[in-house]
Amino acid sequence: MKTGIIVLVALAALAFLAFRFVYNGKSKTLRIGDKMPIFELPDQDGNDFNIKKLVGKNNLVVYFYPKDDTPGCTKEACAFRDQFEAFSDLDAVVIGISGDSPESHREFREKHNLPFTLLSDEEDMVHDLFGVKSGLIPGRVTFVVDKKGIIKYTFDSMMNATQHVEEAKKILQDLG
Repeated sequence: MKTGIIVLVALAALAFLAFRFVYNGKSKTLRIGDKMPIFELPDQDGNDFNIKKLVGKNNLVVYFYPKDDTPGCTKEACAFRDQFEAFSDLDAVVIGISGDSPESHREFREKHNLPFTLLSDEEDMVHDLFGVKSGLIPGRVTFVVDKKGIIKYTFDSMMNATQHVEEAKKILQDLG
């Protein structure tokens, strides 16, 4: 009887640790109506990029993706690239964020001719602020933010990488 209880407690503890490792204990994802947090991260060139400079001037599409140059992330980034002019016409700035280094971002950006900024969140600081999963399996989440810095839409899907682009564009069109 005691052995069964010990095994059950050990399995529960392992399940909890596995959950924390995969999801990294992140806070709840920001929702529609929340104010976007202000943050600063290095861009693909190693320069400090402060989001504060854009709030109040542009709509924003801030998308978190797992890893540079992986199949889904490449499709997503290239879909944003292919629609870049449409986003510009909607007065929106596109920003990609992952845990990769600035050097990795620079290579990824150059390889695929990406015209938008990629930010390096190696310490998962901004992932935490937005409540996006990091760690073993980072999340793929897109936030559409209006000029006042208010989140107007979120889209969370690991499998439908290119749908993030269409969803964001549709919301921006609705915002006018």
